[in-house]
Amino acid sequence: MRIGGGIEKPYHNPEEWVKYAKDLRYSAVLSPIDSSSDTATRREYLKAAKEADLLIGEVGVWRNCLSKKDDERKSAMEYAKAQLALAEELGANCCVNIIGSRSETAWDGFCAENYSEDFYAMAVESVREIIDAVKPRNTFYSIEPMPWMLPDSPEQYLKLIRDVDRPAFAVHLDFVNMINCPERYCKSSEFIEHCFMLLGPYIKSIHGKDSLMEQAYTTVIHETMPGKGTLNYPKILRLVENLGPDTPLFVEHLPDYETYRQAAAYVRSQAEGAGIVVKG
Repeated sequence: MRIGGGIEKPYHNPEEWVKYAKDLRYSAVLSPIDSSSDTATRREYLKAAKEADLLIGEVGVWRNCLSKKDDERKSAMEYAKAQLALAEELGANCCVNIIGSRSETAWDGFCAENYSEDFYAMAVESVREIIDAVKPRNTFYSIEPMPWMLPDSPEQYLKLIRDVDRPAFAVHLDFVNMINCPERYCKSSEFIEHCFMLLGPYIKSIHGKDSLMEQAYTTVIHETMPGKGTLNYPKILRLVENLGPDTPLFVEHLPDYETYRQAAAYVRSQAEGAGIVVKG
């Protein structure tokens, strides 16, 4: 398998970027550039990644393509198309975004309208529009599940795949984001295995985090770094490896370079303890 994550250090050229990635013992990386980069810069970073055997696993969007504000929504849609085109050029595993939100307080906020039939129809059409504008052959567009936003279950993700009905639509799996209730937390191993069982053929990239639920009212579930929660990482990593030896798992949402090193090292140790070969 391949492990990657953020870097959280500035770099000014491909050589510096590769140096940091190798120091962190990454074999998978997030895109080091966005769609504002010029053609020469794209070629330089792609060449450096290939020479260092670094798999570009994700090109991120992280914009609200379903915003109630017309200008924000249109801008997000154009950016999503540009990022998907970049992912296609780089041969990335996927381009990833959230589905979007009708919240008026946060770009990724929860609200009742996110669960309406009209919202779902808009979501399906927005994904189709992004994919149809680029028509990718070397990458996939994908949606990160969220605790309060569709798709918030593997069943819902499978329905979205069928309704979007585009070969270039695939899965970015974040099982921690879907552990959003006590039952899923208490039965986390069974739930995560269920995610892989339903979505396995479509998974292109995975976020590796951990979950920790407080004995507090009403329900408080924290996302934390791998090893600081209760998830069964040896089992998770065997599920990841079963998808193929080049499947990337990315640690994320960490504050600095050294914390990323610790998180990646923990995942690596759990994989090696389970007899899994980690590239890099």
